[in-house]
Amino acid sequence: MPFAGPDRRKKVLVLLAMCFALFMAMLDNTVVNVALPTISRELGAGVSGLQWIVDSYVLAFATLLLTGGILGDRYGRKRLFLAGLIGFTIASLLCGLADSTGQLIVARAFQGISAAMVMPGTLSILTVTFPIEERAQAIGIWAGVSGLALALGPTLGGWLVETAGWQSVFFLNVPIGVIGAIVAFRVVDESRSPRARTLDVPGLVLGTGLLTTLTYGLIEANSYGWTDPLIIGCLAAALWFLVTFLLRERSTPEPLLPLNLFAIPTFAAGTLVALTISFAMFGTFFFASLYFQVIRGYSAFSAGLHLLPLTAMITLVAPNAGRYAQKYGPRWPLTFGLSMAGSGLILLSRANAGTPYPFLAVALMIMGIGMASTMTPMTAAVMGAVGPERAGLGAATTNTAREVGGTLGIAVLGTLLTSKLRATMGHLLAAAGLAPATRDALVATAGHGRLDPRALGSLAPEQAATVNHAFQVAFMDGWHLALLLAGLCVLVAAFMANRFVGEARSRVPAVQAEAATARP
Repeated sequence: MPFAGPDRRKKVLVLLAMCFALFMAMLDNTVVNVALPTISRELGAGVSGLQWIVDSYVLAFATLLLTGGILGDRYGRKRLFLAGLIGFTIASLLCGLADSTGQLIVARAFQGISAAMVMPGTLSILTVTFPIEERAQAIGIWAGVSGLALALGPTLGGWLVETAGWQSVFFLNVPIGVIGAIVAFRVVDESRSPRARTLDVPGLVLGTGLLTTLTYGLIEANSYGWTDPLIIGCLAAALWFLVTFLLRERSTPEPLLPLNLFAIPTFAAGTLVALTISFAMFGTFFFASLYFQVIRGYSAFSAGLHLLPLTAMITLVAPNAGRYAQKYGPRWPLTFGLSMAGSGLILLSRANAGTPYPFLAVALMIMGIGMASTMTPMTAAVMGAVGPERAGLGAATTNTAREVGGTLGIAVLGTLLTSKLRATMGHLLAAAGLAPATRDALVATAGHGRLDPRALGSLAPEQAATVNHAFQVAFMDGWHLALLLAGLCVLVAAFMANRFVGEARSRVPAVQAEAATARP
């Protein structure tokens, strides 16, 4: 390591602890998606259950991310970091020990709460530990770990699922977390901010209520129906929480989310981009794992390998994206990246069950290049728009928007796919002449993202083949609709970025913007 000074060893160990924390959180997000079909089979989880397994983590992380930064500044970054890291390790153990979908969802929410305690303080700890002449290099190494975790995640996750079961993707975090906590306890110095903001508790409660009721209503609409009083009540409650949250944030002197920042066009557009790209990316990862394993019949490991064109492009392109944004300004890198990502999504939406893999690989590569070209310029645009004195707040807001976008992507696109799947399959089975009772039972199980082998076993071979074909066609109908919507949303975001993001180069160093982007 090129770091100098008598405390060189200490600085290296601090960097190691922060890298362990980031690697664990990033890896967990990617390996879980590959394990979803296996979890579905072994725990009996339907699509809505799988949505909750992913969204419970993201939802908890999104609602508490801003809070975690404030608590760390006020009560001690080391203290909160260690509490979160230990909590994440325990939660990972509980995830691996879960023997029901409900238990796994609760443990995943615990993981998300813990991650929100860990992540905000890591960059602050590095800033305090390293002098300014070494800071950029330390942050660059730390941020690069996120790319490594993203590239390794699907393949490593698939290998673990095949060799040691889905539980192993969570147990993997335990030794990493223990080592990281021991190292951090021994070498990280405690630090606080002398100008820490006061926690806006009412704003936190209202924001949490908004995201929770909205997500619940969107995901569970598949089970209850859109006209069910529970779903209507959840969506109405979400609207009330939204209005009340906005009124609260406008009136309080120290809001959780300063709304006046959205009066800055570049900030508003950059935040919209953050939400939209995560909306598309989280949904794509969720669907791609189901597509490769459920529709194409690949193993978990093979599915991870087939996702490499996407993750490899993100890993290779992302390190250069910040430099281009600093050199040319964020507008055109953002426009290019979003246009590529949207085009890749629309191209991928045209795939079917038998599409040749080279076509899929090209679409995934285009998406990966686009997403990687967007992330750091987006953060640089937001941080540059608010200025160095509020860059941390700008980055935290952007990261919160990313997590909210991911939550909504899984909820909205997953619900759209499932609704279309059920409708198309019901129509196809009716046309095939299956009895209404048999048809309804098969459609109900198909809504779980798979067909019940027992139900198929009770059918004649010709009927079973018809049902299998109908399921594949119906799934791909949902796939087409969901990914087309995601692609169009990203293209709209490209227009918004080109229209409203300023051309001024960021006053925030590219490596700082890259680091702010390194979030699960």
